[in-house]
Amino acid sequence: MQSRNGARHAWDNPCMPETASTRSSVAQGVVFVILGAIGLLAAFALTLEKFHLLQNPGSVPSCDFSLLVQCGANLSSPQGSIFGFPNPVIGLMAWPVVITIGVALIGGSRFPRWFWLGLNLGVAGALAFVIWLIGTSIFALSTLCPWCMVTWSVVIPLFWMVTFDNLRTGRLPLGSATRRFASAAYSWIPLITLGCLVVIAVIAQLRLDVLNYL
Repeated sequence: MQSRNGARHAWDNPCMPETASTRSSVAQGVVFVILGAIGLLAAFALTLEKFHLLQNPGSVPSCDFSLLVQCGANLSSPQGSIFGFPNPVIGLMAWPVVITIGVALIGGSRFPRWFWLGLNLGVAGALAFVIWLIGTSIFALSTLCPWCMVTWSVVIPLFWMVTFDNLRTGRLPLGSATRRFASAAYSWIPLITLGCLVVIAVIAQLRLDVLNYL
């Protein structure tokens, strides 16, 4: 992509033709919409469960399947409202933004470098928050919240997608070697995500003996 005066931006990928770049943006937009919709569904479901608990203290949420697999303990704990309001509210605000970005990309919109770097900062913060929630759930609450795990499974690939895309296009200028690595790693995001989830599963098994509850 070139500016009005014909100069090529530093964050454009010179190895990617315009048509390929357009297809990549559309595909990226589709994934954004899918991940955003799944994340929004999880946040909405958890919010409904929180409302149900507030209206019916002592009731059992529909997402409580056992002492191990449940969301009631997570929603009722102080960690479930770490900012003074239920954590799912964050998802209700954030996931529509992801969906909107995805729709815009599908429609052919292009965003400036500062936008992508800001988005990268946002998803990095989301990943850090998710890592903290995973640790809290496994080590402090000794539970595996179903809808929380859905959220984990969409935040992780979203982080890798935005980060690798910023690296491979040069928006994050960390050198040609990093750029080539990110270009190669981008197509492996599903496998990288699976690897991250396997690590979480192993930690949960070692800490909670999940298989013994099955």
